Amino acid sequence: MCLHLNIDNINKTIHNIINKNYHNHILVAISGGQDSMCLIKFMQNLKKQYKLTKKLIHTEYIYIDHQWKSNSKQQIQHIIHYLDSIKEPISIYQIKDITTSENQCRIYRYHIIIEHAIKFKKSIIITAHTKTDKIETFFINLFRGTGIEGITSLNVQRKLKQGIDIVRPLITTTRENSLWTCKEFHMPVWSDTSNYNYHIERNRMRYELMPYLKNYFNKKIEYNINYLLKVSYYENEYVKQSVVKLYLNSIHKKYIGLNHPKIIKQSFIIQIKIIKFFLFHNTRYNLQTQKIIRIIETIKNYKINSYINFKNLKFYITKNWIYVTIKTNTN
Repeated sequence: MCLHLNIDNINKTIHNIINKNYHNHILVAISGGQDSMCLIKFMQNLKKQYKLTKKLIHTEYIYIDHQWKSNSKQQIQHIIHYLDSIKEPISIYQIKDITTSENQCRIYRYHIIIEHAIKFKKSIIITAHTKTDKIETFFINLFRGTGIEGITSLNVQRKLKQGIDIVRPLITTTRENSLWTCKEFHMPVWSDTSNYNYHIERNRMRYELMPYLKNYFNKKIEYNINYLLKVSYYENEYVKQSVVKLYLNSIHKKYIGLNHPKIIKQSFIIQIKIIKFFLFHNTRYNLQTQKIIRIIETIKNYKINSYINFKNLKFYITKNWIYVTIKTNTN
């Protein structure tokens, strides 16, 4: 019964996002594992529902081969044959620079998927991330020293670029549920041997750390982490809204400038976030927090007409304003 409730919720999530702006060109990113097969089943059901209402949605699948496995070619053939049997198109990309760095692979993977979506005018990218992935990502980002933005980054929906959304409809369910679904509907799940490669940190997280924490610290740790992430997400959203409002009330009407007396009155975390937002919005530079703190300290102890230089950015501080320009290299 719980599974069917999950199926209804998942279908409703995708249905609502598609109908919100009537996105009907969808790119579905898959791997061939149980979560991907579960997602394919949901997408097929959803298309049948839309067909009954005489609405059409166009789906295309995409697979990125990182060449981690000796039998990767056989896995690709397996995926192609299955999607061909249900008359669904798929695009296959192969990463030539082989690496087991999960972060580097993620960068490669998302770059290819987004570029494909732009090129072929796909308005939604759907992935098969589950609640299990969300918890593992929390730990991975926590160990890397990320802030609240990083640990709450895996959510149901996020805008990637203008006109392109990434959607994770399985994010409220677990791998146990996706496996149960695959068994119930006899989905042809590919047994991925790379899942047992402990040089990949996510695998160590899944098969060593999480069982250890459950057995020796708290059996409800997954539930507690999900609750923490939910609360942190809403708190972070509130902070972001506050930053945007303050930013709009503090920018210069003519130049790329920020009224720093208004900013310095705010809490320290708001100061950091608004300057980071100001720089990224105007220059696309994403400075590290330590460099943002240095800028704030310089503002607080400013001298008339003082300058700060970071890479290609040049800051000019006056009594009320901090201006930024991008330095150009001249030969």
